[in-house]
Amino acid sequence: MPGFELFGEAEKKQVHEVLETGVLMRYGFDGMRNGQWKAKELEQKLARRMKVQHVQLLSSGTSALTVALASAGVGAGDEVIMPTFTFVASFESILALGAVPILVDIDDTLTLDSGSVEKAITKKTKVIMPVHMCGSMADLKALKNICDTYDLLLLEDACQAIGGTFEGKPLGSYGDLGCFSFDYVKTVTCGEGGALLTNNEQYYKNADHYSDHGHDHIGSDRGAEGHPFLGYNYRISELNAAVGCAQIDRLDEFLSIQKRNYQTLRKALQSVDGLSFRKVPIGGEESYAFLSFFLPTETEARKAHQALGKAGVDGCFYWYDNNWHYYRKWEHLTERKSLGKLPNEVLEQLPDYAAADFSKSDHWMGRNISCLIKLGWSEEEVEARASKMAQTLNAIA
Repeated sequence: MPGFELFGEAEKKQVHEVLETGVLMRYGFDGMRNGQWKAKELEQKLARRMKVQHVQLLSSGTSALTVALASAGVGAGDEVIMPTFTFVASFESILALGAVPILVDIDDTLTLDSGSVEKAITKKTKVIMPVHMCGSMADLKALKNICDTYDLLLLEDACQAIGGTFEGKPLGSYGDLGCFSFDYVKTVTCGEGGALLTNNEQYYKNADHYSDHGHDHIGSDRGAEGHPFLGYNYRISELNAAVGCAQIDRLDEFLSIQKRNYQTLRKALQSVDGLSFRKVPIGGEESYAFLSFFLPTETEARKAHQALGKAGVDGCFYWYDNNWHYYRKWEHLTERKSLGKLPNEVLEQLPDYAAADFSKSDHWMGRNISCLIKLGWSEEEVEARASKMAQTLNAIA
């Protein structure tokens, strides 16, 4: 990742076809389109590739999460369990509906710890939302069993893990709902965009209507369409979808390159004393978008991260201090900073995260470094990078 590294003639062709029609909106203007419906085309391609019955394209991964929750009836006061390590969009999508994000610890998968999840369930819990960070997945089997036991929904945030699988199923297709992001730095990019996946027809219909101001999309006259319930604007444009149409056709190509580069780096780092790799749950295969590993202590991880930077090894992240991805820097959530008044349900139910004990998460994140796997590296560049990383890390081990 990201897919923009390999933009080429296929992407240009798809975009040109849209510009020739002059129709950039996914709905309406039927007579001008010359048969071009890029959003619909990408939805069909995604449904086939991800082995699901329904796909709804949205304007971003954040939109996809918001619409997925709304489509399942999540609203004010409902609690959604999510991990301490994710992107801020996870809790933003929950709060946008007046629902309450319940943060719980991660384990050595860098995703939800199932034991911590079960302890966090209350009478108001409605959804468990694992986030498949950095290309690999939560223990979906354990989480699905919990959902079945407590009658909860399983929503997969697979925004960073397109192409990974669990028990033979594409990530995003295992739960009741799944979401992808197609922003500029994802393996498959539309520039901006996202997708909701589901096999539940009612959730799909709700998402279809909700994401377009409540339009029911019945008939051929947009102005005469009904509005069975309130909706908002989370539409993707035809230009963004056009880029995605080309990129999704190249997913296997991208995954093959990522896996090759990942394996080269991992093989080199296996010799580093005290270094261990992120756990991938039994039955899972990651997308190889990142190589994530642990050092023995937080001090050693910080030292390693600094050393890699000084050695010119870019794209290695120490998430423990990251503003976007780890709870420790989410002051806007912990201090409840909002332009307007938050719903009473949020004010009353949101835990005091400033005082929360997430030491189990800190144990893993404080020792973790995740290195981005790029598509544009030549084989010689990967070999040189692997050698430099191993040399640098061995020197401080």
